[in-house]
Amino acid sequence: MPAAEAGSLQTDLPKGLQSQELFDVLVEKGDVRVERIVSTGQATPEDDWYDQETDEFVLLVSGAAALEIEGEADERELGPGDWVMLPAHCRHRVAWTQSEPPTVWLAVHF
Repeated sequence: MPAAEAGSLQTDLPKGLQSQELFDVLVEKGDVRVERIVSTGQATPEDDWYDQETDEFVLLVSGAAALEIEGEADERELGPGDWVMLPAHCRHRVAWTQSEPPTVWLAVHF
């Protein structure tokens, strides 16, 4: 029988990440990848957009952030518990993230 695994999204949070967010893959099985993302004030560069091959469900666990989604006039501000479903090739970027306390995301790619 397989053993259960467990953890916490709120432990071992880095402080003062410089230019890049921290990505931790928690589970990867088949076409599904679950990751924790920790942001401390990062944003996607102005001219860059994520354009992913897979769907992504993203949940903001703690902190605050805003996403820009291509074709939408306003940024989507997110707080703890807010989530967004981004279908494959939905171009998006991170407009801003709260630095203190760190912003923690849970992303599921499938």
